[in-house]
Amino acid sequence: MTSYNWCHNPDCHTINTQSRIRGTGDNKVLRTMKIKANRYGDYQANIWNYFCNQGCLMMFLNKFGQEIAQTYSVKEPKETPIKVRTEKYDNYRYRWTENGGSERVPYTSTRKIIENSS
Repeated sequence: MTSYNWCHNPDCHTINTQSRIRGTGDNKVLRTMKIKANRYGDYQANIWNYFCNQGCLMMFLNKFGQEIAQTYSVKEPKETPIKVRTEKYDNYRYRWTENGGSERVPYTSTRKIIENSS
């Protein structure tokens, strides 16, 4: 059985789109969008189970973002211990020449690679 949610943006029903128009004759209304649950993957933490589109999500966050941040506030940073190794590798840069062209110049770059995380 397919389950549905209604868009959680409290102003979803005020957005003037063809897909929100419901009713017959002169009894037309703009209705909040109905969302098929798990439409983008079968897991509960999918934000698209609760918002019909990115516009509604952003309107919701603009309206309630401060309240959400205060409810789930972070008072201090969290850390995860890791092991890092530095690796050197050959790379190229491009340098402009006097005649307006460019030439490829080799050089050695370094990158940090995370070995493991807990």
